[in-house]
Amino acid sequence: MDEISTGLDSSTTYQIVTYMKQMVHIMDMTMIVSLLQPSPETFELFDDIILLSEGQIVYQGPRVYVLEFFENVGFKCPERKGVADFLQEVTSRKDQEQYWFKKDEPYRFISAPEFAHLFSRSLLGEALSHDLESNYEKTSVHPAALVKEKYGISNFDLLRVNLAREWLLMKRNAFLYIFKTFQITVMSIFAFTVFFRTTMKSGQLKDGGKYMGALFFSLLTVMFNGAAELALTVMRLPVFFKQRDSLFYPAWAFALPIWLLKIPISVVESCIWILMTYYTIGFAPSVSRFFKQLLAYICVHQMALCLFRFLASLGRIQVVASALGTFTLLLVFVFGGFIVAKGEKLNQIRLIIGDIYASCC
Repeated sequence: MDEISTGLDSSTTYQIVTYMKQMVHIMDMTMIVSLLQPSPETFELFDDIILLSEGQIVYQGPRVYVLEFFENVGFKCPERKGVADFLQEVTSRKDQEQYWFKKDEPYRFISAPEFAHLFSRSLLGEALSHDLESNYEKTSVHPAALVKEKYGISNFDLLRVNLAREWLLMKRNAFLYIFKTFQITVMSIFAFTVFFRTTMKSGQLKDGGKYMGALFFSLLTVMFNGAAELALTVMRLPVFFKQRDSLFYPAWAFALPIWLLKIPISVVESCIWILMTYYTIGFAPSVSRFFKQLLAYICVHQMALCLFRFLASLGRIQVVASALGTFTLLLVFVFGGFIVAKGEKLNQIRLIIGDIYASCC
């Protein structure tokens, strides 16, 4: 615990440390707490002291022996001086001289490395070194203290916790999903007014291109309504990599809840589009084809969400991910155009070759 007393008064800090001491002794656990200038009452609650200065361990051992160590070196804490304040000042070049009590010897400044060297030669330092050099006996350790699994909880709990977190993030970004629903509603109104069946001629084979245009526009709108996943995923990647490397959860526990909770959004947005455009544009009136198109749009929307999440994971930063998204958009426009029959393709190729030859001649 790092500087838990910051912003707290001494009484509150004392109560917190008292509770932690009781918990440590009752539950047989270990706590390491860093404090700056604790009160004498709070200092007395600790069992062991680790004094750090300039990256060196000046003292590490029982609290009751810390003053004895510095007295052996030549420094003594005054009676009305707090031990914690003394320990912070005794290693300082500016404040160290006032605590020198060996009047028969001239004072000289003792640096932190020298303190660390003197501590390593003391009885406490030698005992500590001996404990650290001894082999670790796993047989003498309680079985519950050994790590047997990679993650701290079961796979079901990992999935449940990540589902709860994803649901919380979606509620925080509720405005985004409401705006996307409003956006696709407005676009569906534009679509069925442009391709309104009462004003669009039909009955001939060449009129099918208008319906294909309506389908193409619908698929693009539904697909790229999920482009917001690109930025959302890029923002979450640093946290994901940090928590994954710390073995909080595997990658599947992070990705699966995102996919599951986006399915209802795909269903809602696809239903809005189909309900407002299918019969107004004048597609096949069969109910089975209505639901087939609904299923196709739901799958396309899910594919788009997964595609943009994949591009964000591939790019990892906003600029690269946006470039990949734009390139993918161009590919979709190029290869997702109107379907042309094989025979018509050959005729079009002949016409293009003829035009090129005529222009060259």
